[in-house]
Amino acid sequence: GSLPKWVVNRVSQFVAPKVMKKIYKAGLKYPEWKRKHDPGYKPWVYPEQNTLPSVSLAELSVQHADSLENIDETGLPE
Repeated sequence: GSLPKWVVNRVSQFVAPKVMKKIYKAGLKYPEWKRKHDPGYKPWVYPEQNTLPSVSLAELSVQHADSLENIDETGLPE
């Protein structure tokens, strides 16, 4: 569905700035936190540290929004 304009305006004026301030404050504390929590583990810099299984590009497919409208999610757990 679509959101009413007043909801979007309210969120962009009040909620978004508060969230950004919290993210900024958390970012300031990150270097100290990382020094204490496995400082050498950086899989975004050293891919060999990544333990997640790789996904083949052949397994990926493009999905268009109109094809997602009729997905039956009744059997999925919440």
